[in-house]
Amino acid sequence: MKTVLCYGDSNTWGWNAATRARYPREERWTGRLQQQLGEGYWVVEEGQNGRTTVHDDPVEGSKNGMNYLIPCLESHHPVDLVVLMLGTNDLKRRFCKSAMEIARSAGRLVRAIRTSPFGPGDQPPRVLLVAPPPITTLTDFSEVFAGSVEKSLQFGTWYRAEAELHGVAFLDAVRDVLA
Repeated sequence: MKTVLCYGDSNTWGWNAATRARYPREERWTGRLQQQLGEGYWVVEEGQNGRTTVHDDPVEGSKNGMNYLIPCLESHHPVDLVVLMLGTNDLKRRFCKSAMEIARSAGRLVRAIRTSPFGPGDQPPRVLLVAPPPITTLTDFSEVFAGSVEKSLQFGTWYRAEAELHGVAFLDAVRDVLA
């Protein structure tokens, strides 16, 4: 059986902004991926609301994606593929990061995965770097994410560059999936 680890934030966890609750398992993108891949695959859903790439959150705490990444990989060893989709929460105004800086932070996570021994045969897992979808509506979070819409529209360009730099697969959640 192949293991696909989906490492992300509330988009991976399955947050439904309309109901302020979690989507049912079969409606989450990770659940749909499991259905599409079938019985020969185990899709591990490792989403955390508010998770950042590599930044400590002074307000929410315990959200730094780098801190949990290696223990997570080790606990699911061997991992065939890591689907990495983080960066949306790095857009919060308190972090003051550009789209390029956020993509480079995601690149740090890619490097950590690609130098880990937690894939098959104690080799590194393969990586699919996903540029998160742009922020479209903020309603309850407009103050926290002020100025982020424009930055989020640049994710595809910068994440693609990071994927090419590290020699990993790339997917733009908007252009490649929703197009």
